[in-house]
Amino acid sequence: MLLVRRFEERTAQAYTEAKIGGYCHLNLGEEATVVGLMAAIEERDYLFTNYRDHGYALIRGMDPGRVMAELYGRQDGVSKGWGGSMHLFDTDVRQLGGYGIVGGQLPLAAGAALAVSYRDGDEVVMCQMGDGTTNIGAFHETLNMATLWDLPIIFVVVNNQLGMGTTVEMSSAEPELYKRASAYRMESARVDGNDVIAVRDAAKVAVERARKEQKPYLLETVSGRLKGHSVVDPAAYRSKDEVEAVRAQDPVAGLHDQLIADKVADADQLAEIDADVHRIVKAAVEFAEKSPAPEVSSLFDYTYASPVPNDSRRLPSDPLFPVGA
Repeated sequence: MLLVRRFEERTAQAYTEAKIGGYCHLNLGEEATVVGLMAAIEERDYLFTNYRDHGYALIRGMDPGRVMAELYGRQDGVSKGWGGSMHLFDTDVRQLGGYGIVGGQLPLAAGAALAVSYRDGDEVVMCQMGDGTTNIGAFHETLNMATLWDLPIIFVVVNNQLGMGTTVEMSSAEPELYKRASAYRMESARVDGNDVIAVRDAAKVAVERARKEQKPYLLETVSGRLKGHSVVDPAAYRSKDEVEAVRAQDPVAGLHDQLIADKVADADQLAEIDADVHRIVKAAVEFAEKSPAPEVSSLFDYTYASPVPNDSRRLPSDPLFPVGA
């Protein structure tokens, strides 16, 4: 959890220094959910996430240096610098994307689950999304198909209680989002997203059902978002009392205090862990800053997986027609 926290804090700093560009969404405040979910799936399983994907990439096993290099838009990034913050993808750890389009990952995750089922595999697919995604068509279409086709998939709604700046209660007729699964006769549950153990245990139940029974599951984790929707969002729509309430439930600080109270660790041991994490993050930044920018000529190399007739490779600065034509 500390790795996610410190990495995201350093990411926010790099963004303000203009070393990271484009859209950038952080997992600050969702660390318990991230770690709990990743502890419940195995190496053989597949993961799809939305654009708030940095923490998942780190805990899933992507190298922090390569993740930071991707945020910097450098060649040594996990997507060779062309994906950026929202598109962390690494087949080695079976994380098949961050997706920038709200809900874009759901049909693809269902497709992966269908492939597993078709091949009689025992892997499962976990598909993470934000609360706002539950209001789009792809959510309902995909859950419907998942039940009809008995797909081994776990849908996880990370409910940070704000769709950008709109509260769940203002945008959802049923704000207890896990209940939406009942429309598709799908098992579901809701869990405290600030409790890493509770998240892990609830996710394990969902994973077990998907793996053994080939049945989909909807899990809702409820947590707070410590910052705005993205790095550039000042979150002015929150009152001072609301901000303080979210900070009071900080999962990292809460686990720190709980470990000491339960005598699992003392303050010095936790400080040592934090120091180790700082070194990891510092090394990741140094790796990213030394990595070269990708060559412009490679811009279209990964548009398609195989050659496509009449594939346009014209850059914005290129003339529409050849000179003299």
